[in-house]
Amino acid sequence: MCQTSFLNHIDDFCLWAPPKPNSTIGDTEGQEVAWCTKPGHGTRLIPAGALQGVQLIKTPNYIQIAGFIDQTQINLAADDYGGELDPHGADLRGNPLGGLMYSNAFPSNGGNNDTYQQVIDWTNFMGGNGFCFKICDPAGSNQQALCQNIYDRLGCAYNAPNNAKNGTFEVCDGDDMSPPGVYTSNGQTMTYFQPPESLGPITTVPYTPVVPASSNCVTYQSTAIYSGQPAPTGAAASNGNNSSGTRPVSAGVPTPTSNGAAAIGVSSVAGAFGVFFAMVLLS
Repeated sequence: MCQTSFLNHIDDFCLWAPPKPNSTIGDTEGQEVAWCTKPGHGTRLIPAGALQGVQLIKTPNYIQIAGFIDQTQINLAADDYGGELDPHGADLRGNPLGGLMYSNAFPSNGGNNDTYQQVIDWTNFMGGNGFCFKICDPAGSNQQALCQNIYDRLGCAYNAPNNAKNGTFEVCDGDDMSPPGVYTSNGQTMTYFQPPESLGPITTVPYTPVVPASSNCVTYQSTAIYSGQPAPTGAAASNGNNSSGTRPVSAGVPTPTSNGAAAIGVSSVAGAFGVFFAMVLLS
C-alpha cells in the first residue's frame, strides 16, 4: 500500500517522496512512497505543520493541487530541487515503480466518495520546498495531453501553472490549461518540445505559461483540515510551524543536483498572477 496514492480533496491527498531521510528525487525516483494528509490509506503521514500553503483546483478534465512544504519532513534533502514522478518513466514501469493513483473526486464518480477510480494519467513535481500534482479524469477529454510526462525539465510552471500562495489553503473551480507545450503565436497554434539533455541546459522557451482562470474559491484554516498527523521532527519541531505569511520558497539559484545537473528550484514571484509557482528544472 505504500506505493498507492490518492488525491481526493485539500484535506485528503498524498505526495510521492523518499522512504529514507535526506534523500533526493533524482536518486530515489523509482523507490518513492506515498505520504498522505490523512490516516486510513495504509501510507506514511505528512507531519503536522509540514504543509505551508495549498491550492486545489477542480477543472472540467483534471484536478490539480500545488503548494509549499517543508520537504525535510517527508525525507527530501533540504537543498534538493527535485524532479518529476509519473506513471511511465524511462523504462515504462513508472516512477515510482508500481506506483498506483486513485481518486474519488472526479465528476464521473457521481459524488460517490466510497468508490475510487484509478487514475491512468498524472504528473507530480517535488522539490525546492514546493510541489504540484495533477491527475486527469479517466472519463474526461484530452487527458493524455493535459497530463503529459514529456516536459519533465520544465517543472510546475509549464506543467501545472497555478496561483498557490504560501500561508493560504484554498479550493477553487478552474478552467483547463492549454496542454503543456501548446501555445499560440501570431494566430497559429504551435507545439514546443523540450530538447534532449545531451544538448545542454534549456536557456529559452518560446512561450510563457498562463495560469487558467479560477472562481468560487473557498479558503480554509490548516488546523481545521489537517488532523491526526504525527508531530514534526528535527529542526521543524524546534522552530515551530512557519505556515503563515508570504515568502519565496527558494531563491531560484542554479544548484547542483544529485546527478550533477543544474536546477532552478521553486520560486515565488509576485506579478499579475500573484505567486507564480516556477519550479523550472533545467538539466
